[in-house]
Amino acid sequence: MTSILFSVLGIYIFILVGYFAKRQFKEQMDERTITLLSVYFLQVFLTFWGLLKRPIDTTLFMTPMIYLGIIFIALFLMFPIVKQLFSDKKERSIATVAALIGNTGNLGIPLGIAIFGEESIPYTTVINLANVFFVYTIGVYFYSRGTFDVRKSLLNIVKLPILWAALAAITLNLIGYVPSDSVEKTLMMGAYASMTMQLVLFGIYLYGVKIRELNFRLTYWNSGIKYLLLPLIAFFIIRFTDLPTLVKGILFMELMMPLAVSNVNLAALYECRPKDTTVQVFISSILFLGIIFIIIKLLPYL
Repeated sequence: MTSILFSVLGIYIFILVGYFAKRQFKEQMDERTITLLSVYFLQVFLTFWGLLKRPIDTTLFMTPMIYLGIIFIALFLMFPIVKQLFSDKKERSIATVAALIGNTGNLGIPLGIAIFGEESIPYTTVINLANVFFVYTIGVYFYSRGTFDVRKSLLNIVKLPILWAALAAITLNLIGYVPSDSVEKTLMMGAYASMTMQLVLFGIYLYGVKIRELNFRLTYWNSGIKYLLLPLIAFFIIRFTDLPTLVKGILFMELMMPLAVSNVNLAALYECRPKDTTVQVFISSILFLGIIFIIIKLLPYL
């Protein structure tokens, strides 16, 4: 239990780095420049590193498919309600996808090691990659729709290099390419730089957040989707699969990850209320500090 707590708190250190850097240097810290660097360059290294870590097989293929299936069921159930509750286009975009984009990489992978051991790494990695595909297709579309029309939103998906990087990495994996030690180290350096940069960026945006600007309706909605609707769907579906107990636990845990910093990246990139989005990520991250222990108690019942 102590190792889990320290794993979570260790990640929050980088968020504080971003917060205090922005507090100290104010306008000298340009968050949009950092966002562009992260999304268009560093996350390409993260994608290649994750997809080339081990060969893709049937077991690994099924795990992210079930993860995405649960995410899309939740999206299908809540989409008609979102249209009724949120009239503002940008609010509606955040309410549609924010809670479905979890922190499966920066938090999910190290937590998987802390709870399940190193045998969790292949599964947390492929789940994170499934989440990456969701982020840079469905996520990009809806965040972009907060500002742009349908045609422009679809073009924004195609323009992101991470999607093409993922397709290239999958192709290399399937034809049996194994990176050399030097290439592996280079990819790993870029991957860790990407994860750290996202956390720092989160802290930078956090500095501009004011409690009086809190959008309570959006907060209640996202918290309900993340910590009520998703657990109910996941608990029902995962219990009736033939997956090993270890994989069931990993899947359930990954679906409960707090909102990812990628939400902030996309909201900033497409001018879709990044401050509102940052508040949602922050609140879910605070709630998660208590919810993680409830998740651990539920794992034996899957």
